[in-house]
Amino acid sequence: MSFILQVDFPFDGPWESAMTVAMRELAESINHEPGFIWKLWTENKQQQQAGGIYLFDSKHNAQQYLEKHSKRLQQGGVQEIRSRIFAVNEELSTLNKAPL
Repeated sequence: MSFILQVDFPFDGPWESAMTVAMRELAESINHEPGFIWKLWTENKQQQQAGGIYLFDSKHNAQQYLEKHSKRLQQGGVQEIRSRIFAVNEELSTLNKAPL
């Protein structure tokens, strides 16, 4: 069974392509996290928020990454980190064309 990790936090930029340039090294490093399958990067310039939706192969790996990522954000001064972990209903998700 796979698990979704949803994370968002206050963020004052950079946005769009500037975010891509600034976050490329971090993005590449995420590919090597245990159990990582994929990530959707999220941003909302109007609300000054960013985050991501991640797919992991286990709840344990999602939780381990959340702890690591939260620590990294806190070291950067981010305190209001919201997160949730959900089990994926793979049968229904596949029916709706989810990239599992």
